[in-house]
Amino acid sequence: MKRPIWLLRLMIVVVAVVCTAVFVPWDLAYAYFAPLPNTVQAQVEDAAPHGLDGVIVYVDQGGKPPAFYAAGWKDRVVKTPADPHALFKIASISKLYIAVAAAKLVEDKRLSLDDTLAHLLPDVAGRIENADKITLRMMLQHRSGIPNFTDARAFRWDRMTDPEAVLNLVLDKPADFEPGSRHSYSNTNYLLVGRILDKTLGYDHQAYIKAEILTPLGLTHTYGRLSEINPADLASGYVFGLDGDMKPLDNVIAGGSMVATAQDVGIFLRALNDGSLLDDGEQAVYSSIYEYEHTGLVPGYQSIARYHKDIDTVVVQFVSTSGGNAWTKSDIVYDRIVRILRKG
Repeated sequence: MKRPIWLLRLMIVVVAVVCTAVFVPWDLAYAYFAPLPNTVQAQVEDAAPHGLDGVIVYVDQGGKPPAFYAAGWKDRVVKTPADPHALFKIASISKLYIAVAAAKLVEDKRLSLDDTLAHLLPDVAGRIENADKITLRMMLQHRSGIPNFTDARAFRWDRMTDPEAVLNLVLDKPADFEPGSRHSYSNTNYLLVGRILDKTLGYDHQAYIKAEILTPLGLTHTYGRLSEINPADLASGYVFGLDGDMKPLDNVIAGGSMVATAQDVGIFLRALNDGSLLDDGEQAVYSSIYEYEHTGLVPGYQSIARYHKDIDTVVVQFVSTSGGNAWTKSDIVYDRIVRILRKG
């Protein structure tokens, strides 16, 4: 006999509840299903009981002054409260700045998106499969097939101060796929793009980013590398299950090395999305090669930077905990903040 539709719906709900109870950790279920607070600050403060040591949130709603939120610790050992203006390792959000720099150089005819890796970096061409087929465009789009060095068995985060050693992890290795055939995120792409920019410019690409992107936007709290800052200005970072502060752990690899405040990232992201950062030609190039938002992750630091067009709002979130299920928790907190803002 055919079951009534209401009974089928009830059965689906029961199965969903049972699956949640069995397969989803209770702290994640609570974080997702708990009643939504009325304010962003209340949501940020609610993150600490769920194992996130420090949370910083920057909100830029069109037509309103920017808002800053923080909870937890800037340094949990000495109990320094989280500072919404603290510096933070933004990790792969750095790739947005590199892609902008590449777009500007392409529009200026100093690079071509169709240039091959073999042409641009002949010193490594013989050690990267398909170097004569891989183009600058493919590397910027993560469509090159070059293996991701962070996936290598011998990869270690404490070796990120040696670009040559990191690159050696993937040299002479088989390609992951035929160039251009699909998308697969690979940090190696941006390590190589950074090297291409340095060679094209004749100097450090971070100096170009400062001159062409940071200075025009008035971003005085964004830095190319950890060595450029006062360590006291940097928020501490922690890894679930490990003792110690990840603050001293350095990363100089292009595409993951930058340090900034949430406000500076937010200002950059709005300018990238509203067209005020690039001229029409540069914007057309950029739109063809990369995205307009990003996340970042290095030990102790995870970040999300997105523009939400439907509410004309940039939301940047920094969380000073990684490992375990901290990434999922961070995503949940971010999603709930955006839902609060959409409710208005």
